[in-house]
Amino acid sequence: MSFSFFKPSRPKTPLEVVKATKVSLMALDIKTVVEVKALEKAMEEIEKNFVTMRCMLSGDGEVEPNADQVLQLATEVCKEDVLILLVHKLPILGWEARKDLVHCWSILLKQKVDSTYCCVQFIENHFELLDFLVVCYDNKEVALHCGIMLRECIKFPSLARYILESASFELFFKFVELPTFDVASDAFSTFKDLLTKHLTVVSEYLTAHYDEFFDLYEKLLTSSNYVTRRQSLKLLSEFLLEPPNSHIMKRYILEVRFLKVMMTLLKDSSKNIQISAFHIFKVMIFHFLHAFSFSLPVYISTKLLMP
Repeated sequence: MSFSFFKPSRPKTPLEVVKATKVSLMALDIKTVVEVKALEKAMEEIEKNFVTMRCMLSGDGEVEPNADQVLQLATEVCKEDVLILLVHKLPILGWEARKDLVHCWSILLKQKVDSTYCCVQFIENHFELLDFLVVCYDNKEVALHCGIMLRECIKFPSLARYILESASFELFFKFVELPTFDVASDAFSTFKDLLTKHLTVVSEYLTAHYDEFFDLYEKLLTSSNYVTRRQSLKLLSEFLLEPPNSHIMKRYILEVRFLKVMMTLLKDSSKNIQISAFHIFKVMIFHFLHAFSFSLPVYISTKLLMP
């Protein structure tokens, strides 16, 4: 006869995990001093729930995740609007909870239900979540976590397109020069992904927003910050010289002010910047002369040789 008074706890189902997570996140709305203990308890519950969610999504090192449970969890997270809470409550979570949240976020976005990335589709219906994550670069406590979450989103063309075309995108020209080096570097990583991950999307964006984009980008190339100048110059060559952007490049090289910027950078005190500037400058000159070689004979035959 067994005299054990303790039964092993039954593992939670995906639905139970999601509902428990939702309840604990919503409890963070408690703000009064009297309810501080309740707030602390909610924080503890969130950390426990995130650990459970993380194990369900990626396993615990001994047991592999169950594919059906992972898909069910992704589905329930969307049904219960928990993705909204995960984003909006991020700034008030503790470090461990944020770390687990970011880990779960990257896995959830990759889950396909039938032929649809359900969490990506949810974000497409709540684009304001992307705006919130971008603005969080102004909060150095959560900037790096939000940066990781944004870069996971940018892997999907529809989400990258929204950020590029949103008013929030212009904030990156400020964020890449923030005084906190780690945050500025992370913002530049996200900025780079936006301009290099989906070249067709980027080409369409640059075609529609050529003037405003390059007006802002010129300020990065002429920044007093060495790191900003060097990174911006290298990035320019990465997206401007790609085939989908050939029409953008042809337009860019014909503008005297941009040619002057490159010539100025050729005289920069940094050898690295000089080399990068020369790489772009020689391409600009080549294409300029190539275009001129075709136009000159036409000009001579039509203007000079006509009676």
